[in-house]
Amino acid sequence: MEFKNRIFEHLNEGDFNATTLDIFRFQFERNEIYRRYADAIGVAPEKIAHYSQIPFLPVSFFKTHPVVSGTSLPEKIFLSSGTTSAVVSTGSTTGQLSLNNLGIGVVVEPVETTTPRSRHLVTDLSVYDESLVKGFEGFYGLIKAYDIFALTPNPKQNPDSSLIYMISKWILKSRSEASGFYLDRHEVLATLLKERGSSGKRTLLIGLSYALIDFAEKFPMALPGIAIMETGGMKGKRKEMIREELHAFLSQQFRCKTIHSEYGMTELLSQAYAQENGHFKTPPWMKVLVRDTNDPLSLLPEGKTGGINIIDLANFNSCSFLALQDLGKINGDGTFEMLGRFDFSDLRGCNLMVD
Repeated sequence: MEFKNRIFEHLNEGDFNATTLDIFRFQFERNEIYRRYADAIGVAPEKIAHYSQIPFLPVSFFKTHPVVSGTSLPEKIFLSSGTTSAVVSTGSTTGQLSLNNLGIGVVVEPVETTTPRSRHLVTDLSVYDESLVKGFEGFYGLIKAYDIFALTPNPKQNPDSSLIYMISKWILKSRSEASGFYLDRHEVLATLLKERGSSGKRTLLIGLSYALIDFAEKFPMALPGIAIMETGGMKGKRKEMIREELHAFLSQQFRCKTIHSEYGMTELLSQAYAQENGHFKTPPWMKVLVRDTNDPLSLLPEGKTGGINIIDLANFNSCSFLALQDLGKINGDGTFEMLGRFDFSDLRGCNLMVD
């Protein structure tokens, strides 16, 4: 696909703007939900000359509608965390979230839940595969140089998680017998980490916040040469911590100066990374903007706190322009910080588009 070839090449500011505008026009034409939203807020493609003018779809739409561009069948459906599930089948049934209106015979059946899960219908997994590898390697070097230890469920325990899919791909690409999932094997992991100094490979310890805390409490040890990366997520198992508190605890337990962070979402196919101080950087095909919380269609300058808007060009088969329910700010050096979440959605897209 043309977009896949373009987005993973080196993108200067002009290239990024041109590619982004092309993807916007493609999604406006091929993504019914996005087009209806843009129409509802009065945005026309012919008036858009820069990516900052593009409308950002409230991410909550992924909980209520099939957000896809085009008519291809999904190769994989990633689900956000939760206790409910979605069933994919063929045919059509009244009341189901259906792609039939787009000419696709796939149905995502609704479930009885007060907290619906986001559904990302990925029609080309090869795009995600390339994004998750090139994104990581752009910041950390070749994956094959690493032993990768994960404190998360494995793919059998949670086959619908985009995060676990990503980590499993890293583990396979590392080509290391030691790389793997160690959520239920703390003693084995502790032994392996103590041996890393003589392995000759770089080491990444990545985990959900609660899992890293559990391991750090049981096996405090000095890990000065190991990249320790948290992906967020207490999952109701621990009292929520702010990032600074979490990093301070992990740094103390592992006697290291820096804790890394990964920022991704079910609804995205790209990740941002913070290698120090919680200051995140994005790969070249991803960009963060900040919107005014009182005027969600307006953007704020550097240093001002507001709602996070993300451009993820790897999402060209779903929606590349998402308004998140996270608060943050952009720093003068181009990095961004995550500062919490809204208590409620500041821009309720479903109120603008009543079926």
